[in-house]
Amino acid sequence: MADDKHGDDAHAQPHFETPEHEKTWIDHPKNVTKIVYALYAVCALLIVIDPFVHKHSPFAIEHTWAFYAVYGFVACVGLVLASKMLRKILIKPEDYYDR
Repeated sequence: MADDKHGDDAHAQPHFETPEHEKTWIDHPKNVTKIVYALYAVCALLIVIDPFVHKHSPFAIEHTWAFYAVYGFVACVGLVLASKMLRKILIKPEDYYDR
């Protein structure tokens, strides 16, 4: 039964020889810093031009300056805080699966 296709390695993934990880432009910390600063600049630009953009929203609060930036930030902070509280409820003891 040397050619039995239902053996242990029938579902094994093929092994490919890959070269050593080659550094790309994103691997250099200086370039990552440039990307972060570019994202900061885009966010600042969007907040600056916000008063000049006509909005078609049904609620008056959405017309306030930087509403969506503040709303997004508050929502992200709320998600992080909610996940911390949820972790306290759902966490299992370290030896839970050993019992």
